[in-house]
Amino acid sequence: MATVAEILVETLALSGLANEGGDVKIALFVPCYVDAFFPEVAIATLQLLERLGHEVVVPPQQTCCGQPMANSGDQAASAATEAHFVDTFKSYDLIVGPSGSCVHHVRLHLDACEQTPEAAHVRKSIRELIEFLHEDIKSLPPIDFKHKVGLHNGCTALRGLGHARPSERVHEPDFSKARDLLTHVGGLEIIQSDRVDECCGFGGSFCVTDEAVSSKMGQDRVADFERNGAEYIASADNSCLMHMKGIIDREKRPLKIVHIAQILNGGPFA
Repeated sequence: MATVAEILVETLALSGLANEGGDVKIALFVPCYVDAFFPEVAIATLQLLERLGHEVVVPPQQTCCGQPMANSGDQAASAATEAHFVDTFKSYDLIVGPSGSCVHHVRLHLDACEQTPEAAHVRKSIRELIEFLHEDIKSLPPIDFKHKVGLHNGCTALRGLGHARPSERVHEPDFSKARDLLTHVGGLEIIQSDRVDECCGFGGSFCVTDEAVSSKMGQDRVADFERNGAEYIASADNSCLMHMKGIIDREKRPLKIVHIAQILNGGPFA
């Protein structure tokens, strides 16, 4: 079966858009769980970047960033995967990926592979989609999403990449890059949860090694959004959304999950 990256490369070639205009040449990084479970998020990201006038390349040989192996303590597998990631993206000026967790790993924890000049370049050049879009928020295309949306910040995006002000920093000015982006969407109403930056309980391997605690945290997070009237839970991290979707589906709760790229692009939706 073809990967999302391979499908996107073929789509670009057929559309004739692969090497046309745009001021910034971007390599699109498709996280492995997006490739496997949420291909619509990769498609939305690609279409959105192109609508903003960027030239986008989708390296077909890309795989995982190495985070799952690193989190599990498998140094050898992590080093090999990270080295492949560096080799895949080393020739690009800018790398954009729709995942706070993966971008956080590449930028701050890509330590298992050899720290070559190419590795340093890749770590410096990668951007998470939300922070990249926030740098040029005025160019967002007009789009409507007439729903009540609860905004979930993944822990690494929040505290590792600085997507928003963590709630414990009560004396610092409040900000949220994702919220800023969503305020440009017509008809969208952001629903305030009771605990604005509560963890969903996914935590990578944590949901496997401590499944009971992980499940309860996810149930509490979903219930918070439902109690406050959200129709959708939106996030920049599909790993968090995947965890909460499992709880929503299992408990038949009246909520849907959506990546912010899908909202800003107007789809595609699953």
